[in-house]
Order: sequence, then structure tokens, then C-alpha cells
Amino acid sequence: MDQDQVWTTIDDHRARLTDLLADLSEDEWRRPSLCDGWTIRDVAAHLAWQPTITMPAALPAAMLGLIRARGSMHRAIHDEAVRYARRPTEQIIAEVRGTIGARRPVPGMTYLETLIDVLVHGQDIAVPLGRRLDMAPEAAAVAVARIWTKPSLFRSTKHLHAFRFTATDTAWSAGDGPEVRGPIGAILLRLTGRPADLPQAMRGR
Repeated sequence: MDQDQVWTTIDDHRARLTDLLADLSEDEWRRPSLCDGWTIRDVAAHLAWQPTITMPAALPAAMLGLIRARGSMHRAIHDEAVRYARRPTEQIIAEVRGTIGARRPVPGMTYLETLIDVLVHGQDIAVPLGRRLDMAPEAAAVAVARIWTKPSLFRSTKHLHAFRFTATDTAWSAGDGPEVRGPIGAILLRLTGRPADLPQAMRGR
């Protein structure tokens, strides 16, 4: 997929995710997401908040967030999402919908990280609620390839290089070691530290 195709995929996923969010009950908004320690509302707020970050404000905001979070970037991002989640539900939905067509990555990131964010956080919301938000295998493969070649994006990825992952629904494989086969979407979730339906050999890893 070229850059324009990736952005088109991002827009399609954002549109379908917005429709899903608009269909949720208030109880569903409060439930835990697939991302440990985050509610559905927190994840949606994160997706609404990220595109508002601009380069002039990015560094000061990041520094302040890190100070508040005692140096933990993960905690700083979570804390900001929780603060943003105080907005009314309809406003969060409208802001996520407003990201459709926006082709500006978060400062310091690329369009590939935007793809990863939209795909994975979409599953963070859909999976625990028993909802479907299908990912195109070729798009998930682009996201997985980026994560695999840049393990600094997710701490959970580094030790997984001891396995060979092979997608069963698209042409992608990487790694050395015991082979783990499964849908590319499940591989994407596993590489980003989420629970995924993969062989028993992966349990506890």
C-alpha cells in the first residue's frame, strides 16, 4: 500500500469506528477496553485528542505530562486521555468523526503510526464489547511490518522476535524461532501487547 492508500484506509476505519461509538450505550462507554487500564471512553478520547496536537505545543505539553507522570510516557498519555474523556460523549464522537480526512500525523510520528493507532485502538474498543470492526488484512500487514521493524514503538515486541510469525490470511511473515501462525489481525494485537487468539505456545509470553 502506498501512502495515499494508507490514508484512505485510515479514513475508512475512522468512519466505521465513529458509527460504532455512536451506537454504544453509556454503560458500554464505561467498560474496560482491550488496552489494560483504559476504559472504552479513555480510548475514544485518546483518538479524539491526538489530532489536536500541534508541533509548537507538542514539546511543552509532553514535558509537562512527563513531569506529572513521574517520567512515564505511557502514564502521561493515559492521564491526558482520562482528562480529555471528561468531555461530553457526543463531543468525543464528533471529534473522532472530525478526524476523517485529516492527514496530519502526531508530531514526531508518521502516517504508519497513525494507521497502527487507528487499527489497534479500534480493536481495543470493539473486541471487549463483542462488536465487529473488521481490519483489511493488507492494512494490518502494513501496520505489523512497521511495528516489527521498529520495536521501540511497543515494549512487548522485543522478546517476540524469538518467534517466527506467519499470517494465514495475507502474505506476511517475520522472525526466527518456533512458528506462530494466525490471522494478521491477531498478530497485530499480540505485537502491541493485547490478548490475541494465537497458538498455545504464545500463552504467557
